[in-house]
Amino acid sequence: MITASLRSLYHRDMNKLKTEVEAYQNEENLWKTDKNISNSAGNLCLHLIGNLNHFMGAQLGNTGYVRHRELEFSLKDIPRTELIAKIEATTAMIDSVLSQLPETEMEKEYPLVVFEDKMTTGYFLIHLLSHLDYHLGQINYHRRLLDL
Repeated sequence: MITASLRSLYHRDMNKLKTEVEAYQNEENLWKTDKNISNSAGNLCLHLIGNLNHFMGAQLGNTGYVRHRELEFSLKDIPRTELIAKIEATTAMIDSVLSQLPETEMEKEYPLVVFEDKMTTGYFLIHLLSHLDYHLGQINYHRRLLDL
């Protein structure tokens, strides 16, 4: 039950991420920062892609993904088409991993200690979804503020 719900929610929100990136009228504004806005929408998008590919793909799906977190925030001016392709590939990876994850895995311990204490896989997958949505909201706001 929880796995099907997570698949649906991740699919919905990754598609919303794609829609937000596509909604920028000026592609250059994806990389814009201003005053107290230190992360561009493009960098937040790269961060979400890296985060999900690392914690879900590599850890639960054994995809072999190697994360370079510092590049998620330092790379600039990646073409929108490339960001969209990365979002689509990440969406497919999420669906693949979750479709192969038995419900019984949700109550098992997540393979990494990410915070101070151990947690279940289900708990962490919900956390990752809330992390996605937090940054998705930032990207939406960034677009409405800086895509002029």
